[in-house]
Amino acid sequence: MKNLIVMNKSSVLVFLLVGLFVLCECEDEDQFLPVSPMVKKEQEALYSAIQGFVGNSWNGSDLYPDPCGWTPIQGVYCDLLDGYWHVTVLNIGLVFDNSLQCSPNAKFTHHLFELIHLRSLSFFHCFSSPRDNPIRIPSSNWERLSNSLESLEFRSNGGLIGTIPVSISYLKKLRSLVLLENGLTGDLPIELGNLVNLKQLVLAGNKFTGQIPPSLGGLTELLMMDLSRNNLTGTLMLTFGCNLTSLLKLDLSNNKLEGKIPEGIGRLKNATLLDLGRNKFSGGLIQSFQRLVSLKEMVISNNPLGGDLMGVEWGKLQNLEILDLSNMGLTGLVPESMAGMKKFKIFGAK
Repeated sequence: MKNLIVMNKSSVLVFLLVGLFVLCECEDEDQFLPVSPMVKKEQEALYSAIQGFVGNSWNGSDLYPDPCGWTPIQGVYCDLLDGYWHVTVLNIGLVFDNSLQCSPNAKFTHHLFELIHLRSLSFFHCFSSPRDNPIRIPSSNWERLSNSLESLEFRSNGGLIGTIPVSISYLKKLRSLVLLENGLTGDLPIELGNLVNLKQLVLAGNKFTGQIPPSLGGLTELLMMDLSRNNLTGTLMLTFGCNLTSLLKLDLSNNKLEGKIPEGIGRLKNATLLDLGRNKFSGGLIQSFQRLVSLKEMVISNNPLGGDLMGVEWGKLQNLEILDLSNMGLTGLVPESMAGMKKFKIFGAK
């Protein structure tokens, strides 16, 4: 009877230990289970899209089996939508030491456009060789991202050539378009004016030619427009600036723009920086400059403007700190009204 009791106690003890072990196993498994799953098709598209940029030797499914969970990929960010993880940010290129580094044969694949929840997409120093691996911005499929993409950036991609595809204009939610220091060429498409939600437009440091499309003057939400360091030519329409009243920064420097500076520039009442330097503007300073009451820095240097300083009531520019009017062929005296610029620090004129 005693032995039976001992046996029963032993059985109970074993049962309790086994139960505790099973419970611990279940708890451990729960710790490693993702709170929410990722759609398999989207996960595979992510791996394939990245592989196109970084090379076939990169095996995402092995390295990062849970890219939105416990094995995150540097430069990839996800949001929880409708109970599933979706990729909303994709940064390609050496932004940080452990960022995704592009291979010499980096290329776009159609898988990129299957990430239909993307809100931000950027490429930094990814396409580096215009001779060995020239790459163009895809001309199609952008409409697949039209309901999500808010920011598109290509920075320092010397091997990125060709023109801006018209299909970029399908990105109706785009708030920031940055194509900075690439090898892009050709005219600026008038369809960029369809991006009515843009707040930042930076196309500097490329090889764009032709005129600035009048349609850009209708981007009423813009806070920054930087078209500097290109080969843009022609004149600005007289009303340029009239509808850009939210603009904080306008930089058209280092181009080949010509003709008279439009009076509409004076409507940029919120602008803190205006740089029209190193162009071919002529016809003298415009009176409406005196309406730029928020301006802190104005650069008009290296233009054959001619004329004098007397036509502008400089004293109204109470916030102006830097004024560069050098190499413009100006004549006459410095007006007394300039003494009214209380924050004035730097003045250059010849």
